[in-house]
Amino acid sequence: MNFQDLFAYQKSVSLSMQIFEISTQFPKEETYSLTDQIRRSSRSVSAAIAEAYRKRNYPRHFVSKLTDGDAENSETQVWLEYAYRCQYLAEGSYKKLMIESEEVGKLINYMILNPGKFGVKNE
Repeated sequence: MNFQDLFAYQKSVSLSMQIFEISTQFPKEETYSLTDQIRRSSRSVSAAIAEAYRKRNYPRHFVSKLTDGDAENSETQVWLEYAYRCQYLAEGSYKKLMIESEEVGKLINYMILNPGKFGVKNE
């Protein structure tokens, strides 16, 4: 299995691509603040999942990288809330993206709680 086959990875990439598309409509004055931040945090989720998978021979590193990904996912939710409150996102888009982000979080936490299912050896 490759990290690209992980459902959590696939969902996180999908979410970050949706955020990228939506963020192209953010005001130009947000380019180096909100737009940059939300893109970076959303992309970091899938990167952390990939890194965790490659670290699966080291259980603590596996969990640590996944925890980083979960934190980046939470940061993405903060930026989504700001985008919504600044009226850059319609309520429907905001809710949809938040639900997808919550799903990604649940998938990451499943990986953390069930490392053996992802090839992690017991310490």
